[in-house]
Amino acid sequence: MNYELFIAKRIIASKQHKNSVSSPIIKISILAIAIGIIVMLFSVATGVGLQKKIKEKISGFNGDIQIINFDSNNSKVTVTPVYMHQDFYPDFASVPNVKKVQVYATKAGIIRTPDEFEGIILKGVDRDYDWSFFKEYLMLGKLPEIGDKISNEVLISAKTAARLRLKVGDEFHIFFVKNDPNKAPNSRKFNVSGVFNSGFEEFDEAFMIGDIKHIQRINKWEEDQVGGFEIFVHDFDQLRQTGFDVYEQIDPSLNAYTIAEKFPAIFEWLSLFDTNIIVIIAIMILIAGINMITALLVLILERTQMIGILKALGNHNWSIRKIFLYNAAFLIGKGLFWGNLIGIGLLLIQKYFGVITLNPETYYVNQAPVHLSIPVLLWINLGTLLLCIMMLIVPSFIVSKISPVKAIKFD
Repeated sequence: MNYELFIAKRIIASKQHKNSVSSPIIKISILAIAIGIIVMLFSVATGVGLQKKIKEKISGFNGDIQIINFDSNNSKVTVTPVYMHQDFYPDFASVPNVKKVQVYATKAGIIRTPDEFEGIILKGVDRDYDWSFFKEYLMLGKLPEIGDKISNEVLISAKTAARLRLKVGDEFHIFFVKNDPNKAPNSRKFNVSGVFNSGFEEFDEAFMIGDIKHIQRINKWEEDQVGGFEIFVHDFDQLRQTGFDVYEQIDPSLNAYTIAEKFPAIFEWLSLFDTNIIVIIAIMILIAGINMITALLVLILERTQMIGILKALGNHNWSIRKIFLYNAAFLIGKGLFWGNLIGIGLLLIQKYFGVITLNPETYYVNQAPVHLSIPVLLWINLGTLLLCIMMLIVPSFIVSKISPVKAIKFD
């Protein structure tokens, strides 16, 4: 039998302990740990959730890696075509982390309705396009059907639909300016097949999705010419290395860059979340540890006579210190239990009901996203428990300073 653990359990179960002077201090310490865990869970779950959601939206519009012709074009419009017949298309077998390769092209135009007009970028896609991203954010109608014959169906954002007073089934014209300003612009009629809302206003306002054949015809490209290739990866954490691998495998006339390189400001902002999360966790653990040190010292002071008796019976200092460390570990565990119960419960409410909303112009999402990871949850709890106990080892040395004779007489 573990002698120290047995005594620690008796102290914990003691009614005298529950009604003692240390009782309010112990409750405050448990509350501090519970609040600390709640704050840590919220900072990690919402911070990581926001990072993943924003990365997912950028990837949904642009792919994880883009391959285009090597030119000086830095706009959102593809100018120089690329031939589809490449060694890496449709399967990029030489780079294991590549999940999918699809073609695209973009063309700027002006939507004209009887009452309004709006600048837009038509993103042309082919039969191999992965619509899973837009399925999640589809509000009305259906996704465009892209087949062998040219399709006039397009997917527009709710923002564009509201500004132009368009609804599913409506027809409208887009005028595409030619390179020669003296020539009349090309006009194409489109039909609204569906309306989406990703919450990423920077892209929602700019893009609509349609058939790539329109862009090929307007630009007088051949059927096997496209604006570029979008690559999706299995593991986003390996994006940088995968970008290097892709660049090494493609033709020297082509250029490959990741979305982190295309949108550096957004990804630098997202990287700050990691620092914020670490700082919050460190502060919460420090506060919890300080409260537990206070509780431990009060417990030792309250049990001075017991310490004296145990020393008189031959118990060594480390054995007595273990009794109080076991006691402290129980209190920490109690705080962790309530903190996890409340924290996870609140996070689940946020995940499924979206109680906390955000400004999409600032955060690119309508509500605070939540990402719950069991391994991270376990590491937070285990790390808090171990660090708090380690912080208590030094204060527990006060046991060795207590004299048995004076302790027994202590009142």
